[in-house]
Amino acid sequence: MKLTPMPLRAVVLGAALAFAVGGLHAKTFKWTSASDIPTWDIHSQNNALANGVHASVYESLVYYNSRTFKPEPLLATGWNQVSPTQLRLTLRTGVKFHDGSTFSADDAVFSLQRAMAPTSNFSPYVQGIDRIVKVDNNTIDIFTKGPNPVLINQLTELRMMSKAWAEKNNSTAPKDIKTQDENFAHRNAMGTGPFMLKEWVQDQRLVLTRNPNWWGKSEGNVTEVVYTPVKATATRMAALLSGEVDFVLDPSPQDLPRLRQDSNLKVIDGIENRTIFFGMDQHRDELVGSNVKGKNPLKDVRVRKALYQAIDMNAISRVTLRGLGQPTGALVAPQVAGWTESVHTRYPFDVAAAQKLLADAGYKDGFEVDFACPNNRYINDEAICQAVTAMWARIGVKAKLRTLPLSTYFPMIQRYEASIYMLGWGVPTFDALYSLQSLVRSVGQGGDGNYNVGRYSNPKMDQIIDRAKTETDTLIRNRLLTEALALQNTDVAHIPLHNQVIPWAMKKNIDVVHRADNRLDWRLIKVN
Repeated sequence: MKLTPMPLRAVVLGAALAFAVGGLHAKTFKWTSASDIPTWDIHSQNNALANGVHASVYESLVYYNSRTFKPEPLLATGWNQVSPTQLRLTLRTGVKFHDGSTFSADDAVFSLQRAMAPTSNFSPYVQGIDRIVKVDNNTIDIFTKGPNPVLINQLTELRMMSKAWAEKNNSTAPKDIKTQDENFAHRNAMGTGPFMLKEWVQDQRLVLTRNPNWWGKSEGNVTEVVYTPVKATATRMAALLSGEVDFVLDPSPQDLPRLRQDSNLKVIDGIENRTIFFGMDQHRDELVGSNVKGKNPLKDVRVRKALYQAIDMNAISRVTLRGLGQPTGALVAPQVAGWTESVHTRYPFDVAAAQKLLADAGYKDGFEVDFACPNNRYINDEAICQAVTAMWARIGVKAKLRTLPLSTYFPMIQRYEASIYMLGWGVPTFDALYSLQSLVRSVGQGGDGNYNVGRYSNPKMDQIIDRAKTETDTLIRNRLLTEALALQNTDVAHIPLHNQVIPWAMKKNIDVVHRADNRLDWRLIKVN
């Protein structure tokens, strides 16, 4: 699909003339949040906001039911575990891509293989897959290297792309997040989903229009979606209060009491399956930009624990987050398999203990360190980092804070260019292996350590994770996951902060279903 930018007035006029859905008049859904999606290439960057938006245009074989959060068929109609290492999926017939071509097994095999490409950032979702085989036009087999108890959950995030379209437009390989190079799929899209990409002007506006030939049946009545990223919190809230937008994905915590009392608005909220934490460079022998020469303080567990215990997370939750954060010592949220109350318990906030740990490690007077944070990705992310910078200063650690927008922040940390960094990690599989493999497994092949950008490494951790990859006994598997989460806490591989509590603010006439993964289900949105 060739994108041709057009004036907003023309877009709105086009929406007014659009077809009706189910006999209802055309409905436009206007929404906003702080950041834009980084790309339209569905395998280039594993970004939660983008994954949710992509799902409106590109569909997966399996998807979570928004009300039960159980996996259910989408482009697949069913599956059968032929053997412990062979999963057979039957594909839905009669499905058309937006250009009218037929979705088939060739597209499914191509899309899954594309997710396994070296430039793909979706390796956690294909972990354990050995090969994908076409059985016939409507059937594929996925062969795994060993038993994989979460394969169906992984498939919920692997969306389908037309093989012919990708070949025609030189997009058979995903755009490499670490470079500035672009492919056609970066700015263009062509899937099977209920919406089609009409316009994308990055960091300005995104317009989706209803797919009149979609195979499915929608409960919603939206015929056009207009997304406007707005970094400034006050501007986003003003747009909702004035009626300029219908929905704000990330309302400001301080405005929530006023929004809840406004008779024209409503707020719905719930705990997200996302944990916010700090990572630390435990690989370099000398930190870039630090006044400590010839060694890396962050390699010492006493230093990492000192940084941890210097953070008053309860104060941050109360003051900075206005209650929209559940302090945690775990790397995953309570909804995730492997979580326990024990791993959830934080090391106590204790400035004196932190100072002693630093002194014992040889840094009685502290040290300087680079500190990078996003400024438009998580709830009050920049403000949290500012608060932590002040807390670390109390123990003599001079964190040189720099904040960046999402689009440049994530490629930067994946190039290993930050000494201490903030990251938020949701768990689409609701299984701790997804986090453990990505964040604390030593960097390697097949998704191992793909977001372990501090390059923490512990052979014992690797052994536990590798066992969990193929363990099918639920009790043994959960014990392994918990053991790995506990080891991450002992090693202070990362500094867990909080699980996000996600509020959504909207006009009274908007009906949506709140999801723990903080994404909209485009099939269910109603504008009344």
